[in-house]
Amino acid sequence: MPLPSRTRVCALLLSAFLALRLSAAETTSPAPVAELTASDAIVLGLVEGITEFLPVSSTGHLIVANQLLGLDSDRQLVDKAGQPLWHRRPSPSHPEGEPLTLKLAADTYTVVIQAGAIGAVAFYYWRLIISMFVGLAGRSSAGLRLFRNILLAFVPVATAGYLLHDFIDRYLFSPWSVIAALVGGAILMLWAERWRRTNSGIGFSKGDPSDLTPRKALGIGLAQCLALWPGTSRSMVTIVAGYLAGLNPAKAAEFSFLVGLPTLAGAAVYKSVKSGPAMIEVFGWSHVLLGAAVAAVSALVAVKFLVHFISRHGLAVFAYYRLLLALALTVFYLL
Repeated sequence: MPLPSRTRVCALLLSAFLALRLSAAETTSPAPVAELTASDAIVLGLVEGITEFLPVSSTGHLIVANQLLGLDSDRQLVDKAGQPLWHRRPSPSHPEGEPLTLKLAADTYTVVIQAGAIGAVAFYYWRLIISMFVGLAGRSSAGLRLFRNILLAFVPVATAGYLLHDFIDRYLFSPWSVIAALVGGAILMLWAERWRRTNSGIGFSKGDPSDLTPRKALGIGLAQCLALWPGTSRSMVTIVAGYLAGLNPAKAAEFSFLVGLPTLAGAAVYKSVKSGPAMIEVFGWSHVLLGAAVAAVSALVAVKFLVHFISRHGLAVFAYYRLLLALALTVFYLL
């Protein structure tokens, strides 16, 4: 099936932009201290773009992808002279410092290339985004309500993410944590799909994200906090919470995508400020741009696919996929 016209236009623009930036980056960036091949960047971009908005956990897939690509080493990197590199040098307040490692750079990379997926959703839903700006100008009550609801759904996860960021990075970014979240999320999805079908005649045909009450929007935001556990899936918990708030599958997915814009943008900006320079020092600019561009194009396709698929088939197929993936990962890591 040919790509939709908007997707083709976006892909062409991204390709042209990427070609210009890659040529500039190659001539102005210092040589990276570790190897990230173009194929690695493309794989990570595809994994990010395809899984970010599907209810299967992009973070979980990227953790596994980093391990399979050999990007999970905790060994301290050194420069060409053999001197150790630091993310944060030892200081009186932190005498042990924080070594610069391949894993730190790769974990930052997988968050920063979300910028491509963010751009894809903004492009796909530009009319709704414009409506929110019109609403803020006092000329669209629906747009203003939608902005309010997205803000209410964003604040809880932004607060929790800021407070728990270091704890999550230290204790939850592991294969076994991801496997547990994949299974738990699958069970929740199967229950939610059964609940939706049982209650399909109650308020699901006319629900719209702009019509959510503040309480329901905040409830979706609180549910989104569960996605801070890698492997859970932000898309999954917000779609399930949208079901419970009375949205039909397509509208629940739409609200999930829109709520993802500030959530993912906030995470990308935070990670860029905190570890971005270290990531560039390790990998250089060109492959960061390549990964983000691939993530953008693949996210466009994934978003359109999910809206149509979930409207017809619901979430059950994704739940079974999560269970199969959890089983495969369990066998892989045990062996």
